Amino acid sequence: MNNELLEKVCNIPGIPGFEDPIQEFVMGILKPNCDEAYRDRMGNVIGLKKARKQDNNQEPLRVILAAHADEIGMMVKHIDGDGFIRFAPVGGLNPQAIVSQRVIIHGRKSVNGVIVPTSGDRTPALKDMLIDTGLPGDEVRKLIEVGDVITFAQELVYLNEKVYMSRNFDDRLGTYCMLEAVKNLGETCVDVYAVSTVQEEKGVRGMPIAAFAIKPDMGIAIDGSPTWGAHVSKVDNICAMGQGTGIYLMDGLTIGDRRLVKFLFDLCEKYDIPYQRNIGGGTDASAIQRTGIGALATTIGAPTRYMHSTVQLAHGDDIEATVKLLVKFLENAHELGVLVR
Repeated sequence: MNNELLEKVCNIPGIPGFEDPIQEFVMGILKPNCDEAYRDRMGNVIGLKKARKQDNNQEPLRVILAAHADEIGMMVKHIDGDGFIRFAPVGGLNPQAIVSQRVIIHGRKSVNGVIVPTSGDRTPALKDMLIDTGLPGDEVRKLIEVGDVITFAQELVYLNEKVYMSRNFDDRLGTYCMLEAVKNLGETCVDVYAVSTVQEEKGVRGMPIAAFAIKPDMGIAIDGSPTWGAHVSKVDNICAMGQGTGIYLMDGLTIGDRRLVKFLFDLCEKYDIPYQRNIGGGTDASAIQRTGIGALATTIGAPTRYMHSTVQLAHGDDIEATVKLLVKFLENAHELGVLVR
């Protein structure tokens, strides 16, 4: 595990539509490790690592790895006379998970605040929640205005020797795994496009733009695999932490290409990579699969407990298994060429 890289990736803010800080960091990693790196009009960062080997004199396949840079957050909606702030969600917020959490309002300067707990046992609706900065109302209005971005303050911590916790493993774990895979990748027979996408949490908005331009033959989205845990049954979420990377069979937007899924299973068996079958939520794979004339696509990712909360958990062994599978996939992806040519 490259803990230094993981910390940097997870601690940089970037909610949907405001991903510049994390995208600048991603660009800094991809540029020296790719032949080309650029941002498109939507804000996606795209790194191209060209094929160095030839597969039977064929034109190299175009293969996407995609991880979304955005994390769930909020936007200032109203500031009342006493300086208490109401907010609009940006992405899917769980009301129960955010009460009493520390936040950072990115105004004229960064201002710390807390999402106010209620006096009763009822969780308020998002529209009724307040942020308290502890500052007088007039000072709040000098520093903060409607439209300012709000992120959660929780940074990455080591819960124990193998388990990590962060506010945004959905999907900064995917970002980390993609960057590590590109850094560790040797020569391939395929053109590899590493895409750090934007606005996935607002309805998979960035990936369709990148996929339209790239015209991929196949691709893998890297996202969290929903995982059972406290208050989450093994029936609802079938993956377990510490048991290997999750390979999506299906999610709310995509049915994983059966040939690609089997190919990933076979790679795991061949290279002794622990893996699990997963049925998950909805990812950038949907846009990869349905672009142009279509592409082979599915999703993989480390099992992640308590997604869309500020205390998301993941196991180091699963993260490493995800990186290893991505590398082996790219090194062998040309073998699937008969299915797409």
